[in-house]
Amino acid sequence: MSDVNSEVDPQTEAQQAPPALDPDRLLEELAAARKRIDELARAYQAGERDREDFKLRLQRERERMIDVEKAEIAVTLIEAIDELDMSLRTPDSSKLYEGVKLIRDKMVKKLEGKGFERVELIGQQFDPQLAEAVDIEVTAEREQDGVITEVVRPAYRSKGKVIRPGKAKVARYIEPARA
Repeated sequence: MSDVNSEVDPQTEAQQAPPALDPDRLLEELAAARKRIDELARAYQAGERDREDFKLRLQRERERMIDVEKAEIAVTLIEAIDELDMSLRTPDSSKLYEGVKLIRDKMVKKLEGKGFERVELIGQQFDPQLAEAVDIEVTAEREQDGVITEVVRPAYRSKGKVIRPGKAKVARYIEPARA
């Protein structure tokens, strides 16, 4: 009985024995595995960069939307300031006049504190990005051509962007007639 167990089938023995190690084949497999790992690492890094870029785009879009909302609210306050300015056009010494002026000045300071600035237009060259020309004033001085002479409604901007264009009277040069 022991002779029967000691006999080993040559096919079974070949299957159980480790395959012969071919160093060239192993080096090729190792190089292919390293190449695949490099490809996967680059793909992972690209995915991470894309994710970070997406987060930055979302953040910029969120900030832009907040700025748009702030500008809309500021325009509402600016319109209220315009109404107060109209009521203050005729100065008097009454307490009501002084109270309205105080409220108006505080509103302007709060807007400025939030980054909204009133653009000084008088004396500046007319810029259609900053103001709309609502009237023309004839001038005989060539260097005054296109200069804003009066502001009908002030312009405001925030972060360098105009949130409400002004309305202005602009000088137009016309050569004087010679007799």
